[in-house]
Amino acid sequence: MKPPSRRSPPWRIARAVALAGCAMLVLTLAACSMSRPSPVKRTYLLEPAAPAAVASPKPAALRVGSVNVGAPYRGKAFVYRQDELKFEADYYNEFFVAPAAMLSEATARALASAGVFRRVIAPGAADEGDYVLDGFAADLYGDARDPAKPAAVLSITYYLSRANVLAPAVIWSKEYRQRVSLAEANPEALARAWNTALAAILADLSRDLAAADLK
Repeated sequence: MKPPSRRSPPWRIARAVALAGCAMLVLTLAACSMSRPSPVKRTYLLEPAAPAAVASPKPAALRVGSVNVGAPYRGKAFVYRQDELKFEADYYNEFFVAPAAMLSEATARALASAGVFRRVIAPGAADEGDYVLDGFAADLYGDARDPAKPAAVLSITYYLSRANVLAPAVIWSKEYRQRVSLAEANPEALARAWNTALAAILADLSRDLAAADLK
């Protein structure tokens, strides 16, 4: 009589084949992920040209508060407007820091460079100063609605109020808006156009504050 067969049951063979197949699939996916280059993000920081110095600084200290940014543009990713209702965020191109911090610090640097006030206090500093300047950027996007005429759009409204008062009230306010055409339809050209727009806004802001009667 022949001894009983020691062959594995069919279900064990099928299970072994399935496990081997899964292992090969995992190794294949891992190899693909290692060979495929990870997406590269490009980051940009706006550093506008300093405005011209004013004739004589105001004998007061100004604290730059915060330039808040509208919700659609609050993140670091570049935003493109495709039509009246459609907006798209660019995963691969973004600001190096959040737009609110970038615009606030650029505003403080510009006013200090122009010498509009005797002293300009940077955002986040403990010193209150005599006046506080806040802002709100309602627009910060690349306008792609007309593919033949791409442009960078930036608008900021600034609000000046007195510091160290029980009931702060706005004593001066003005909206600034710039639309700058792009030399080329690419993210780097968009960043450069935004930089030009911000420089123009800060130059106008410096001149207007220098001429404002704040008494």
